[in-house]
Amino acid sequence: MALSEGDKAPDFSVKDQDGNVVNLKDYKGKKVVLYFYPRDNTPGCTAEACNLRDNYEALQNAGYEILGVSTDDEKSHKKFIEKQELPFKLLADTEKEIHEKYGTWVEKNMYGRKYMGTARKTFLIDEEGKIEEIIGKVKTKEHTAQILK
Repeated sequence: MALSEGDKAPDFSVKDQDGNVVNLKDYKGKKVVLYFYPRDNTPGCTAEACNLRDNYEALQNAGYEILGVSTDDEKSHKKFIEKQELPFKLLADTEKEIHEKYGTWVEKNMYGRKYMGTARKTFLIDEEGKIEEIIGKVKTKEHTAQILK
């Protein structure tokens, strides 16, 4: 079942880059940018993460907390954060629990080869835990502008 704007954002419980358990419900009362990306340290994902990093203060001033989600493990996330100096958490969804709930684990097609992978998609969640907006066509180098428009 696909999520829509206005739906309650599904809760989850997974570990971040430091092995700490993160639950969406812990962010009640705050706005959340929940962004899904395919892989740590790849060109598009690095561009997206760095755009969010470079505009982190503006996003925080707008009331947003940022959570990045990929199927990479904690160790990979930790290296990515250290290398790119990211000021926000990355969630290790190795079991694809969050991906399944948000419909971001999808069939992809590259050069005629079909495979399963992460759909680059962002969910803006309001203080009440409702999905305010879904950004399906993410522009990696201009992602903050898409969020704050």
